[in-house]
Amino acid sequence: MSTESAAAISAVRRDWVAEHRESYLRSGGAEGHIMDITAVGGRSFATNCLVKYVGRKSGKVFITPLCYADIGGEVVICASKGGADHHPAWYLNIVEADEVEFQIATQAFRGTWREPEGTERQKVWDFFVDCHPFYATYQASTDRILPLVMMSAVEAIPVFKESDATGTRQY
Repeated sequence: MSTESAAAISAVRRDWVAEHRESYLRSGGAEGHIMDITAVGGRSFATNCLVKYVGRKSGKVFITPLCYADIGGEVVICASKGGADHHPAWYLNIVEADEVEFQIATQAFRGTWREPEGTERQKVWDFFVDCHPFYATYQASTDRILPLVMMSAVEAIPVFKESDATGTRQY
């Protein structure tokens, strides 16, 4: 995908993503977890989580809403950036961290993360695309392999609040 195409997708998504994030946070997770995203090629009951991480350069805290799937008791997210030719900032920040914080509906967790490899990666990818079909289109639009991140809960933590974020990510 060209830089221009990625920028166009980003401009269209920016307001929607920001509104989704705010709704999820303001409701404590009661809203925003399940969404109808059929308009963008998704499912009518698509699952969404929040991921909280620290910027590797800025040191600021960011909270990003992402589609997820649950496979084998692990939460899987995809670093697609809409099929752009470069990784999203959230992914670059997570791979620099030892742990990850994520929220599913009204429950938040501190946990570990890993990237599946080999045959496991293919199995997870197939499952993820079955849950969120538009990710196949994202993969087809770039030469990079879209990373998958699998998160496992270690301990429950308080749900995220808007005030937890000290930085605002541009989408």
